[in-house]
Amino acid sequence: MFKEFKKFAMKGNVLDMAVGIIIGAAFGTVVKSLVSDVIMPPIGKVLGGIDFSGLVISMGGAEVRYGTFINNVITFLIVAFAVFMLVKGVNKLNEKEEAAPKPAEPSAEEKLLGEIRDLLKSQKA
Repeated sequence: MFKEFKKFAMKGNVLDMAVGIIIGAAFGTVVKSLVSDVIMPPIGKVLGGIDFSGLVISMGGAEVRYGTFINNVITFLIVAFAVFMLVKGVNKLNEKEEAAPKPAEPSAEEKLLGEIRDLLKSQKA
């Protein structure tokens, strides 16, 4: 059983997935910092420091904290937009690389001349 597990764990796909998860977690902290430290302060300043976390509905002994939910939805939308802009920028860079001009293919005449040249070289050798 240990050999089977070792074989499974050492497959390329499992290692690739593990690396992806680790990089994803690290990227998550970068995006969270981008949102909380760079994007949210100006938005908070513009909105006058509005914080919905205090909005609560009391129902008997339970509290429904819908304000925290609203804050989390707003944060999600900002994170989603930031990731969208990042992906859009990366895609634009990839398009520029793909759009680089490729050398023109030789015309039929040039191909024929190349074949004649090669035949003449082989006859001299």
